[in-house]
This record gives sequence, structure tokens and C-alpha cells, in this order.
Amino acid sequence: MKKVLFISSTGGHLSELMQLKSMFNKYDFHIITEKTKSNMYLKDKYPKRVNYLVYGTKSNMLVYPFKLLYNCFKSLILYLKIRPKVIITTGAHTAGPMCCIGKIFGSKIIYIETFANSETKSVTGKMVYKFADLFIVQWEDMLKLYPKAKYGGWIY
Repeated sequence: MKKVLFISSTGGHLSELMQLKSMFNKYDFHIITEKTKSNMYLKDKYPKRVNYLVYGTKSNMLVYPFKLLYNCFKSLILYLKIRPKVIITTGAHTAGPMCCIGKIFGSKIIYIETFANSETKSVTGKMVYKFADLFIVQWEDMLKLYPKAKYGGWIY
């Protein structure tokens, strides 16, 4: 069975990613997100299939670079442990390093640009668009910004 890694930051990105849960049974799946109180239930719901990265936002720019660096190293360790054939993500910053690592090691990258962005590119989307095997937008107008993307409609 094909190994598929689903990864996103917490909050809306994770809510979007979890809309894909009907796909979980079709694959040897794993979920990675940031560790927050709001998503600790995932560990119980999907035993041995969930890992957490450090929660980090850009609100504290003194600490953020260290959290990002830590998450990059932890992502590498988790990637080598899981060895997914496909990485599916709805973004944001937490997913960027994992997508880069996956691309280096030969994983297929499927990026779904967040529903929240209907007129502008996300930071992670801009980066991953350059090498994603499949880049999906949820708003048809976003095809103007990402001409090689596929319009997939709303994930909700």
C-alpha cells in the first residue's frame, strides 16, 4: 500500500487537510501538524499515525527562526522514518520544509493552495509551486497567478 503523508500547520490549514480524511483508508497514511491543544485529539483518533511539530507563528520574530530551524530538522527525521511516496499539503510554513525534503528524496508533492487565498499567493504556495508535481487551487481566479495549477474547486 502506498505511503502518503498529509501535512499542514494547525488551524484552517489543518481543517482543510482533514476534509481529505476519506482518502486515509486507501493509503498507508500519516499526519503531521503543529502541536496545539486544539488538535491533540488526532493522536487518539489515528493512533501511531500522527506526529507533531512545534507550533510557531511569525508573531514573535525573535523566536520564530529557531522554531522553524527545529521543525526543519524534525521534518527530516520524520521523513526518513515515514518515507512517503506522496506528500499532500494545504500549507503553510510547517509544510514547506517537508515538501522540500520530500522533493529531494523523490516523493511526489501535491499542494492545495489554501481556500483563504482567493486573490493572492501564499508564501508557502509561491515556494512549492516551483516544484510541486500537482498544484491545486480552490478558486478559479487563482489560475491567473498560478497558470500551471489545476482548478480543483472548494475542498469543503
